[in-house]
Amino acid sequence: MTYKSPLLSRPGAVEDTGLDAGVAAHYGEPLREQRALATGTAVVDLSHRGVVTVSGPDRLSWLNTLSSQQVTNLQPQVGSELLLLSVQGRIEFDARVIDDAETTWLIVETAEAAPLAEWLNKMKFMLRVEITDVSGEWAVLGSTKPVEKLGGYLVWEDPWPHVGPGGYSYSTVPEESHPGLERPWFEYLVPAAELESVVEGLPLAGAMAADALRIAAWRPRLGAETDDKTIPHELDLIRTSVHLNKGCYKGQETIARVHNLGHPPRRLVFLQLDGSQHTLPAVGSVVFAGERKVGTLTSVAQHFEMGPVALAVIKRSVPADETLTVMDGEEPYVAAQEVIVAPDAGQVVGRQTGFLKGPHR
Repeated sequence: MTYKSPLLSRPGAVEDTGLDAGVAAHYGEPLREQRALATGTAVVDLSHRGVVTVSGPDRLSWLNTLSSQQVTNLQPQVGSELLLLSVQGRIEFDARVIDDAETTWLIVETAEAAPLAEWLNKMKFMLRVEITDVSGEWAVLGSTKPVEKLGGYLVWEDPWPHVGPGGYSYSTVPEESHPGLERPWFEYLVPAAELESVVEGLPLAGAMAADALRIAAWRPRLGAETDDKTIPHELDLIRTSVHLNKGCYKGQETIARVHNLGHPPRRLVFLQLDGSQHTLPAVGSVVFAGERKVGTLTSVAQHFEMGPVALAVIKRSVPADETLTVMDGEEPYVAAQEVIVAPDAGQVVGRQTGFLKGPHR
């Protein structure tokens, strides 16, 4: 059955589409809601998100062998992020991770929960782990500040944009200047049956507000910035989702090879769009450099301060100072790019990573 949040019954609620179908895009005042979310006075309904639990004494060591992240010693209540990759190093699952000392909780996009749980169950073998898709039992609420009323619930704090242990930044922007610092992000796990009572008295913002702040923070999203060829380097996900010094896992050869010997073929870029039009280009619009097709618009929003903004994935070879044009059918949108993943990122000659040594070579 298609999920519909009970909060869609709130006055003014307009249901979203695409990745955020099933929850409100807004409640009648998108920009006001976005400002409230940015300043920490509103929460956003993300109850459509998928939630998968992994319990059992082997859960963390087992997830460590499967994923790009070092989670063997993940401490309770500490948020992390892991990727499950194909043999070619392409992103198949991107999960927010939080452990409560008994269970590891994986928060994923709506469509990913069932296939993730199915895949994990196929990989458990004789280990002491139990995997359950609990999406129907748990809801997610998002905020940019800790919410006192939600203090008793398990909360995942986004590590973005901090470079985690074993991580690496593919951006030339110093961490202390990264726009992601302006958007701290928290996701609370609450029982679905309590969702309406939990948000009683809390101002609500729609999913459009959360996505606009995500875009401004340069934060990539599975299903938006990814396709079936995406590798983590292209989206600067090595900083939060990959530990370069851990042992073997599926896809690690590609991670090592691109990081040490080459460049990612594409790069994520932030776009400031010409605000003279009264519409936004559609996601999937082609990005041009001159007359050359160089990429695709992956996310777009109206930001309450910056106006129309977007993320796009373009060819690495596009000069960083080149003005781009987004074509939505016959409608052109001029776009100034801000570099997220540097054109010369990668090829870290001489860098030693754990999986290039000894038996991991």
